[in-house]
Amino acid sequence: MKKTLIGFLGLLTLIIAGCGADAEESADEVRIGYFPNFTHITTIVALENGYFQEEFGEDISIDTMTFPNGSAFMEAMSTDEFDVGTVGPSPTTNTYLRNPAHEIIAGAVNGGAVLAAAEHSDLNSVEDLSGSSIAIPTIGSTQDIMLRKVLNDAGIAADDVEMVPQAPADTSTLFLQEDVDAAATQEPWGVFLENQANADILLDEEEFAWGTESTTTVVSARQDFTDANPELTEAYIRAHMRAIEYIEQNQEDAVQLFVDHIAEISGQELDFEETLEASSRLNPTYEINEEVLQEMATISSEAEYTPSDDIEGLVNTEFLDAVMESQE
Repeated sequence: MKKTLIGFLGLLTLIIAGCGADAEESADEVRIGYFPNFTHITTIVALENGYFQEEFGEDISIDTMTFPNGSAFMEAMSTDEFDVGTVGPSPTTNTYLRNPAHEIIAGAVNGGAVLAAAEHSDLNSVEDLSGSSIAIPTIGSTQDIMLRKVLNDAGIAADDVEMVPQAPADTSTLFLQEDVDAAATQEPWGVFLENQANADILLDEEEFAWGTESTTTVVSARQDFTDANPELTEAYIRAHMRAIEYIEQNQEDAVQLFVDHIAEISGQELDFEETLEASSRLNPTYEINEEVLQEMATISSEAEYTPSDDIEGLVNTEFLDAVMESQE
């Protein structure tokens, strides 16, 4: 009797698990999340040029959500508020280690981040950073992790600097008020710091952390969504790749689309020429550098942001590979 009961309970568990796996039906709407940041330009261009709608088809509606940082993005994705979008690799990695319910399905942008020194500081090199205060977007952000790599490479303990969480758009004010000595930030804020606060770039996009291989933005998606909607997932990637091609071939037009989009959704008027200058520091890409992602995960673990650096299963190239094969 006992064996029969155990067997029945085991079968019931499998049935329940199977029902849960099939619980999400094919979508008639795709919910896309992103930041109103320059490193999310691929998503913005794909939206503005109608690539997502064209690839999904007229029967699929699109809803969009914007987020101020990766923590808010991943919290919303984890609670099923949207399906797919662009985010920094560190937030998506950190969340995966606590709740592996999403996956990285494509790269989005490499580079596009710098380490800038304020005019009032005495910082002339990375070796001068010990004892300084450095602005970062948020604790655990991609720029936080990149800064930690730079400090470690220079033999400086992270505890020897003060990391100051601050929205990148407000960093110029911190520089002008002499509240921080430096900033690890993404573009176009690096260029803005140079032009508006007379900052010096200690490390540009070719030197900061992993240089041009630094992964600053990826495409992340809920696994329930990708499992139930493989065709829509591939359609998203096709639209994403079209946006990358457009940016590469129409740099000025892409920047104008971005500037206009930000003005429309936030009321913030970014300077076109400065943003265009910053665009040369970005490398939009669909490729995924898993080696860099693993190094980032290890740094997060060493900083005690996460319990481990085991990110096996986070990257899923199945859909990207399918799209690439279909285009050959």
